[in-house]
Amino acid sequence: MQSAARLHLRANLLMLAAALIWGSAFVAQRLSLDAIGPFLFTGLRFLLGAGVVTAFVLVRRRVAVRPASGSMAAPALFDRALLRSGAVLGIVLAVAISLQQIGLGYTKIANAGFISSLYVVIVPMLGIMLRHRTGVGTWLGAALAAVGLYFLSINEHFSVMYGDWYQLGCALVISIQVMLVGHYAPRHDPLALSIVQFVACGVVCLAIGLVCEPLSAAAIVRAAPTILYGGALSVGVGYTLQVVAQRDAAPAHAAVIFSMEGVFAALAGWAALGETLTPRALAGCALMLTGLLACQLVPAWQARVLARQRAATQPAETA
Repeated sequence: MQSAARLHLRANLLMLAAALIWGSAFVAQRLSLDAIGPFLFTGLRFLLGAGVVTAFVLVRRRVAVRPASGSMAAPALFDRALLRSGAVLGIVLAVAISLQQIGLGYTKIANAGFISSLYVVIVPMLGIMLRHRTGVGTWLGAALAAVGLYFLSINEHFSVMYGDWYQLGCALVISIQVMLVGHYAPRHDPLALSIVQFVACGVVCLAIGLVCEPLSAAAIVRAAPTILYGGALSVGVGYTLQVVAQRDAAPAHAAVIFSMEGVFAALAGWAALGETLTPRALAGCALMLTGLLACQLVPAWQARVLARQRAATQPAETA
């Protein structure tokens, strides 16, 4: 019992670290725009992140194979089906992250963090189109998130920050990507699939950047710290922490902790760049966070209640 509690605590701390890294990475993404174009930054960032995850996978496979057989031989990490799946995911991810990166030049970090997190609500709403059941928690979360988005993005003069539209587009595309991950992930190794996805995203964005954006060695040197943070730490380390932590984490805990990414983004924008939010915008952030949590926690609570009811009625049915 005590060891299980320690595993859950360790998993929660790792997920909190991942959420902190992802939220603070919005600052690196914003600062990179002062030195390098959005497509070049995204391409270099995801290729670097793919390298970090690849190194982790190779070390893990070597450690796992050696005690078992004393041989360095290991099954193939990639196959054609995985490469096709990863390429599709990478292209969709490239669209989503490019929208996010471009939009960061025209909005606040807090707006970007909270609006892009709306995929948590949008995914189950899109599930309606696939005839998935949608409970009251999802509708409540969507309603709260919509009201929060109104207060966060639309000011007293009924004008919307230009970059918020990009962030909303990012949330929509990320929702599609999440649903595709749910389709492909059970068929492949999740880390191997992520590597191909990150490489595909990086190659697509880098190719667009080389064609459309100015490139110089001096610009890359100036952008190097943000590329290292956004690539090696946010993409590479952050995703690896997520995968490792969620093996021992309760889904409800994961939903709560990862929803903190928007909060960490707002705090990072205030601490690093001095960005502030009006009371109206703060109320919008609070409503959006409540909606994100409701969308994840209410269905989990309903499932537990239903399971208890079934357990209580089962003895009576079998008697």
